[in-house]
Amino acid sequence: MARVKNKRNKHQHQVWKVAVYIRLSRDDGNDESLSVTNQRKIIQEYLEHTFEGEYTIIDYYVDDGQSGTTDYERMDFQRMIQDVESGVVNCIVCKTLARAFRNYSDQGYFLERVFPLHEVRFISLGDPAIDTYLQPEIAQGMEVPITGLMNDRYAARTSNDIRRTFDMKRRKGEFIGAFAPYGYKKNPENKNHLIIDEEAAQIVRNIYHWFVYDGMSKSGIVKHLNELGIPTPTKYKHNKGLKHYTPNYAKNDGMWSLGTVFRILQNEMYIGTMVQGKQRVISYKVHEKIAQPEEEWYVVENTHEPIIDQATFEKTQNLGKRDTRTAPSKKRVYLFSGFLRCADCHMGMTRKSSRKKTKAGVKEYTYYVCSTYAIKNKNKCTRHSIKVEDLTEAVLKPFKHRLRLLVILQRS
Repeated sequence: MARVKNKRNKHQHQVWKVAVYIRLSRDDGNDESLSVTNQRKIIQEYLEHTFEGEYTIIDYYVDDGQSGTTDYERMDFQRMIQDVESGVVNCIVCKTLARAFRNYSDQGYFLERVFPLHEVRFISLGDPAIDTYLQPEIAQGMEVPITGLMNDRYAARTSNDIRRTFDMKRRKGEFIGAFAPYGYKKNPENKNHLIIDEEAAQIVRNIYHWFVYDGMSKSGIVKHLNELGIPTPTKYKHNKGLKHYTPNYAKNDGMWSLGTVFRILQNEMYIGTMVQGKQRVISYKVHEKIAQPEEEWYVVENTHEPIIDQATFEKTQNLGKRDTRTAPSKKRVYLFSGFLRCADCHMGMTRKSSRKKTKAGVKEYTYYVCSTYAIKNKNKCTRHSIKVEDLTEAVLKPFKHRLRLLVILQRS
């Protein structure tokens, strides 16, 4: 007679590999009952005195100051899920359901699909108390999804309240950003007011002076800043101890770029005008930002001390209109624009022209050169130049070869 194994005995002698998950939202403010320290104490006391089974704590996964409405923005939540999927963790303990999820759809996805798929025991200590191993019927009942829906609605109401508050502050010209613009810092006595950061402000003044009065091009300013070793705005903030990250931070090579200089030369904040609301978050669940039309921006004049005077700023904008990236006689995009990359630093190649005297007269040469070498800093990469004629021939050569083969095949 065949032996039948009882699957209920599967976890009897196993050691639970516990992930302690803690989250504190910016919206929680200074509520001590929700603090990271307090959540840790409550969970530790539960594990030491109430938890059923043998266990070992794998790690504490803490998202401090993060919204619970999205899982992809919570770095430690993502790290925990990776440990679940790789088998490092098979039990998750959190203080309440709201600490793990404020998004109703995410809650259902993880509780009903991800955790059962990887045989993970999920424990929530708050109301409702959940232990998917000891009392799986509770997780499958009505109370859990109803609680999840209430948490979701609470997040929605909180988001709307915060948005209304922010809009009110924007209309009054109060600064609400996480980080002050380069050249400014938040007033220690009023975080919604900007004051000049003299060290960075002097670099801003230099950039405007070089462009307006010294006749430097934007690319010339980029090269000069890099040659002087001036820290970029992001690097400068890091040096000051600020955790400032941009969307393209991972790709940043630590040097000034045309885009950075261009934005500084266009920023009305430097003449004392508060400009906010250029972007907005799609929703409380989808935190990606989208651009807003200019008529919906919040623009309030004379809210803080200017770094650049009005006359210099206006001259900058007038010069900027004539400062294009194509030759005056050319309006079309060049054949290889946007396609060429340096083989060493992987940055774009820049189109250049030069003239050389020959016996037949003056001949113009057009070539592409590494943009890091040509624009940023000659010590960071090598020239890697190639003539347009040679490049065109190299690209056309395989096509010509295939065309000849096609002709031969058609004739045979």
